[in-house]
Amino acid sequence: MTAASPAFSPGPLDEDRKVLLARLVDGLDAPSLWWVSGYAAGLAQGQGAPQLAVLAGGGPGAAAQAGQRLTVLYGSQTGNARREAEKLAQAAEAAGLSVRLVRTDSYPTRELAGERLLYIVISTQGEGDPPDDAIGFTEFLSGKRAPKLPELKYAVLGLGDTSYADFCGIARKLDARLAELGAQRIHDLGQADLDIDTVAAPWREAALAKAGELLRASAPATGGHLATVTPLRPAASWSHERPFPAEVLANQQITGREFRGTGFQKYAPVEKDVRHVELSLEGSGLAYEPGDALGIRHRNPESLVASVLEASRLDGNAAVTIGEETLPLHEWLATRRELTRLSRPFLAAHAERSGAASLQQLLDPTQPAGLAALLADHQLVDVLRRWPADWDHQALLAALRPQAQRLYSIASSRKRVGEEAHLTVDVLRYQAHGQPHLGAASAFLAALEEGAQVPVYIEPNERFRVPADASRDIIMVGPGTGVAPFRGFVQERAETGAGGRNWLFFGTQHFNTGFLYQVEWQEALQRKELHRLDLAFSRDQPRKVYVQDRLRERGAEVYAWLQEGAHFYVCGAIAMGKDVHAALLDIVAAHNGGDREAAAEYLTTLQAEGRYARDVY
Repeated sequence: MTAASPAFSPGPLDEDRKVLLARLVDGLDAPSLWWVSGYAAGLAQGQGAPQLAVLAGGGPGAAAQAGQRLTVLYGSQTGNARREAEKLAQAAEAAGLSVRLVRTDSYPTRELAGERLLYIVISTQGEGDPPDDAIGFTEFLSGKRAPKLPELKYAVLGLGDTSYADFCGIARKLDARLAELGAQRIHDLGQADLDIDTVAAPWREAALAKAGELLRASAPATGGHLATVTPLRPAASWSHERPFPAEVLANQQITGREFRGTGFQKYAPVEKDVRHVELSLEGSGLAYEPGDALGIRHRNPESLVASVLEASRLDGNAAVTIGEETLPLHEWLATRRELTRLSRPFLAAHAERSGAASLQQLLDPTQPAGLAALLADHQLVDVLRRWPADWDHQALLAALRPQAQRLYSIASSRKRVGEEAHLTVDVLRYQAHGQPHLGAASAFLAALEEGAQVPVYIEPNERFRVPADASRDIIMVGPGTGVAPFRGFVQERAETGAGGRNWLFFGTQHFNTGFLYQVEWQEALQRKELHRLDLAFSRDQPRKVYVQDRLRERGAEVYAWLQEGAHFYVCGAIAMGKDVHAALLDIVAAHNGGDREAAAEYLTTLQAEGRYARDVY
C-alpha cells in the first residue's frame, strides 16, 4: 500500500514545515506511516521516540484503558490479512478511535483476559490451518489455559480461498471458540474469497460502526495502533496495487529430463522444467531481505484462454464492461480472471445453469470429499467441458474470481546480486481427464525472454529471516523449489561474514535431473559458506527417501544444534512441512526421555522465540 502525498488541512505547521512533512511521507508504505505516526505521538507525549521493540509489544497504546481501545490482531501468510488489518486500523484511527494493531505472534496472550474490544483478521492456510504467525495464538485460544471472556466483544474477518474445501476454516474456528469462552460477537463472521474487497470493505465499515458505538470516539489517540513489527526499510512507490515493471535478465532451465517408471523399466521421458529467473529492480527503489517473496502479476496462457472460450462457446472479441472498465472478453480472461483455480460459488452457479445433478451432488455440504477431489483435479475448462452450460459474457465474468497474484520466494541476497531479484520457478504441467494443463503464473514466467518485462512487488515476510545474531547456526530444510530462500540465506550470511554454521537439507526425485543449484552448493561447501549438506533423492533407490528421513537419521546432531541455539527453517509444500514437523517432534522426544508433550512444547517455544520458522504453501 503506497500513500499519495497528503493535502494538509489548516494546522499549527507553517508552509515550509508542511512541505518538509509532505516530502518525508511521500511514497511511504502503510507500516512506515504507522511508525512515523507513533514516533510523532511519542514526542508529543514527552516519551521521546518510541522504539520498535516497544511497538512490537503494544506501544504506548497498551497503557490505554481496555474499555476505551480497539485491539486489531492479524495472522497473515502472504500479506493479504496484514493489509486488511492495516486498513481497518487506519480507518479506526481516522474515525477518532483509540486502536492498536498487533501481529498475533507479538500479542501477549496474558492481555486477552483484559481486552474489551477485539477484532481479528486472519487468513486460512491449506485445509483449515492457521498461518504460521498465528499458530501460537490459536493453540493458546484452543487450549485449557484460555481464559473465560465474558466482558469481551469481538468480530472476526477471515480470508480464504474457495478452491479449498475448508474455506476460511481457521476464522470459523476462532469465531466459534471466542463465543464458547463467553465473548459476545458484535458483528457476523466475514469470509472473504480472493476477491477480498467485496466482503472485507462492507465488513470493515459495519465493524467500525459497531466499534464507534462502544468506544468513546473523543478519547485521545495514544499511538497504540502502532504495534506493527514491520522493520523500517527504504520506501518505494511500487506496491501490490501498483507493481514495478521488472526487466528479465536471465531465464534458464536448471533441470534435465526425467523418466517415469520404477526399477529398470523406464517409460517415455518427461520434461521437468524448473527455471532460474533473474529480474532487474534497477531504478525501482524496491528493497527486500532474504526470506521475502516477490509478487507476480501474470497473463494466463493463451492456450488456456482459447480453451475456455471454446468450451463456453463465447466470443473472445466481444467488449464487456465491468464497473468502469471495458475490455474484450479475451483480455478479461487473460489478465483479470482466475482460470486455474475453481471456487464453490462458481460451481454452484454453473450447476444451476447446467442442470447437472452429478455436479449438484458434489456440492452437497455433507459430502465434502467429492468437492475436495473436484477442486484438486479440475480447472475451469474441465468443468465447462464436463458439464456444458449456457453462459453469457457478463455472467461468466461475474461468476469467476479475480485473478490471484502469485508469490515466489526470492532466491538471492541484494548484498551479493545488487539491484536484482532471483526466482526459482517450477513450471507446473499435469494431465487431468486426458487433457494437458499448465500452471498459469509458472508458464507465464517460463515463456518470458530476456528483455521482457514482468510486473512485480515485494511481499515482506518478517518471520522468515536470517538470525539477527550472526553467530547463531541455522538448519534449512528446502526440498525442490523450497530451496529458493536458502540460496538467499547462504549468500546473505557469506556477504555479512556471519560466524554461525549453515546446514542445508535438500531433496528431490532424482539426482541427475533435479539437483537444483548443484554446482553452487558444491562451491559454497568448498568456500565454507555452507558447512553441511544432506541430500534425499526419493526415486533413485527402491526405498523412497525424503528430507524428513534424513532429518531422523541425523537426529542427534540436529537436536544438539538446536540445544546450542540454532535456528530451524522449513520451506516448501504444506504436506512436506507437516512431515518435517513430525520428524522434528520425534527427534526432540527421542532425546528428552520420550516425553512427546514436552517435545511439542519445546517446538512451540522455538516458534515463539523465532527460532523455528516455516514458509509453506
